[in-house]
Amino acid sequence: MESNVTSPETGCLAASQSVAAFELAPRTTIELRGSDRAAFLHNFCTNDIRKLAPGAGCEAFLTNIKGRILGHIVLSADVDVLWLDSESGTGDFILAHLDRYLITEDVQMIDRSADLVSLLLVGPQAETVLTQHVRDFITPTLWGQVHASMGGIQVMIRRVGFTTPPGYQILVPVAEADRVRSQFTSSGVSLADSAVLEVLRIESGFPRYGVDLTDENIAQEAGRTPQAISFTKGCYLGQEPIARFDALGHTNRELRRVDIEGGPAPAAGTPVLDSSGATVGRITSAALHPLTEKPIALAMLKAFVLTPGTPLTVGDLSATVAAR
Repeated sequence: MESNVTSPETGCLAASQSVAAFELAPRTTIELRGSDRAAFLHNFCTNDIRKLAPGAGCEAFLTNIKGRILGHIVLSADVDVLWLDSESGTGDFILAHLDRYLITEDVQMIDRSADLVSLLLVGPQAETVLTQHVRDFITPTLWGQVHASMGGIQVMIRRVGFTTPPGYQILVPVAEADRVRSQFTSSGVSLADSAVLEVLRIESGFPRYGVDLTDENIAQEAGRTPQAISFTKGCYLGQEPIARFDALGHTNRELRRVDIEGGPAPAAGTPVLDSSGATVGRITSAALHPLTEKPIALAMLKAFVLTPGTPLTVGDLSATVAAR
């Protein structure tokens, strides 16, 4: 899918104004089966898994007993399967972590990462393109999925929130991936490279585990509390410290987007300073926006500078906290 890709500028415009196609780096895809699958996983993540009806989905964190993040995951429910989607390369750790607690429960966990290719359509016309290729396409709710046929190929289509423009992840058997790619390209969909997707991800504030978040962060520091944390679901591993931070009303730091006035994209780890010159955070990921030719970044910032518009300095360049 990297052949015949458009320029970064064209790819960004297509994603924001019409539609662009990407191939995601191999995502971790774990299939959970068995009658106890939802109740079991419910005990180890921050969102309410048991309430997911077939076709629905949610975002969540796997946490340890201290409420620190072990994984940032997406869960999508089928009638008899729960699909877990996560950052590339996290499957072995997630499976080992969950397997530690699996005793007599009826749960089978199978790593399907090598069996599926994840294509991504992004843009305001993404759904229109899908309706051209999928008969009677039914739009899933956010993080939910539907099964569909594309030219006789069985795929899963998941509505995702990796970017601000609407996004749909198409999970395709490896052997059929070229045929599905061809369906999109033949209908005029622009192919864009991973650098464009990184810009769109940072622009939306969606974190990557292992890049923007690690097991040094408590769940609320991700800045995804409304999307990924339930405070009414009951007990789970890490629930007590997460509830304590909620009672305090804030964390000491949180992930936020930072807009920088110019220059090259700063390296991860670059200090972020406030107006007094004090270090108030560090860059976690950054990219040069191909349309504005200015860097955008995600940074873990101290709580007292989180207000949008707060002036900052990154290196020797002026910056501001972006609106959410």
